[in-house]
Amino acid sequence: MRVAIATFSVIPDGGAEAALLRGELAGLGVEAVPVPWDDADTDWTAFDLVVVRSTWDYTERREEFLEWAAGVPRLRNAAPVLRWNTDKTYLRELAEAGVPVVPTLWDPADLPSDWDEYVIKPSVSCGSRDTARWRRGDEDRARAHLRRLRGEDRTVMVQPYLSAIDTEGETALLFCDGEFSHAARKAAILAPGAGVPDRPIGGDTVPVEATPEQLAVAREVLAHAPGDLLYARVDLVPGPDGSPVLLELELTEPNLFLDHDPGAAARYAKAIAARL
Repeated sequence: MRVAIATFSVIPDGGAEAALLRGELAGLGVEAVPVPWDDADTDWTAFDLVVVRSTWDYTERREEFLEWAAGVPRLRNAAPVLRWNTDKTYLRELAEAGVPVVPTLWDPADLPSDWDEYVIKPSVSCGSRDTARWRRGDEDRARAHLRRLRGEDRTVMVQPYLSAIDTEGETALLFCDGEFSHAARKAAILAPGAGVPDRPIGGDTVPVEATPEQLAVAREVLAHAPGDLLYARVDLVPGPDGSPVLLELELTEPNLFLDHDPGAAARYAKAIAARL
């Protein structure tokens, strides 16, 4: 049996996580082959399964990426899930369903007048690309950021910056085939007034134990997600009262932090093999 691990051209081998999965799958008698998703010479029908992993350039070519996904017959997560998840407007849908989500202004005409700190970002983005944290006194630069995104015809999100992120970070809860696998904490990455980063950024992560409250919120989030999910990452942050709220639901190409739990790679490999 052969599985393709979909990557992108900058990291064609998929990096360390793909290597962990390949090793575990080999032990199960499954050959895993990393392939950039836009490789024109690849016959995707030749694989028994295609697993989306480090396709981290999709934000710049979203429609092309989704067209590719729709043409792959055995893809996980599946193309309809990717279409829903690659635009963060899904957060509006989840909020309307009652899921606790970071409050969001969608395509506002101007900056919020009553927030001391806030984040401006496009709804299609990863790695904090085109995202910045602003505060009172930064209005000129923040408005320029807002106008630029609107001028590029992108859906703009403005969210209050939740101060507990600076001390507690984000907690990522990882799920494998619907079951909780492990958790990791990501340090805060947005510095106030630093502007829009030149390149995608990520914070340091450490393994943590998920709390019962975090697990309850994560399961509520996934109950409203579409489709059959091979993998999922639920990113939670402390809300104003300390209760966890959803920052993002990652169903497309999240880092799964497989090196943060000794059994994680084996769990995901077994779930992949079970789909064959």
